[in-house]
Amino acid sequence: MGNARYIVRHLHWVRIPALGFVLAVLGFARPVPAQTTPTRVDAAEVRKQYLADLDRVSAKFIALANAFPADKYSWRPTPQVRSVGAVFMHVASEYYLFSPMAFGAPGSPVVKMADLGKFEANPSKEMVLKHLQNGLAYAKGTIGAVDINTIGPITWFGRSTTVAETATRMTADLHEHLGQLITYARINGITPPWSK
Repeated sequence: MGNARYIVRHLHWVRIPALGFVLAVLGFARPVPAQTTPTRVDAAEVRKQYLADLDRVSAKFIALANAFPADKYSWRPTPQVRSVGAVFMHVASEYYLFSPMAFGAPGSPVVKMADLGKFEANPSKEMVLKHLQNGLAYAKGTIGAVDINTIGPITWFGRSTTVAETATRMTADLHEHLGQLITYARINGITPPWSK
């Protein structure tokens, strides 16, 4: 190792191609693994991981929905943003619509894209819990039923993309709303049940 340090310290006179060779010989350069084209097996793994994450994040949404008192469902930090209940209903709409769409499956007839605002408006605690559970069941059943061998490019808001990208976007979005609701809970003196 001492020789390697000596060589590296005194390489200011070595030409760049020779430097690359020396570094490779000394073990500083590592081969880069060849990139592979995604296969249908990859889509199956994406679905498996997505459904597992959906179970984890959904358990937290339901725990938080239960922890919020019914009279706090209309609370919002400012008039311009969604209330507690509206955020929960937005999550339910993502179960009904966007999660299945991320895998090329149809959205639920329970909520239409054009009616999202109406679906989210003024929800009760009872309505939120119902739609979180029913929406989750719909998403899991629909995504689980997708023939993974037929998943090709996904059309996502007018753009062609892959199931790996759409699933990643949905996971990120759901976790963003979980963080939002955790903040709402903390502001209102509610400790998330899994943090106790």
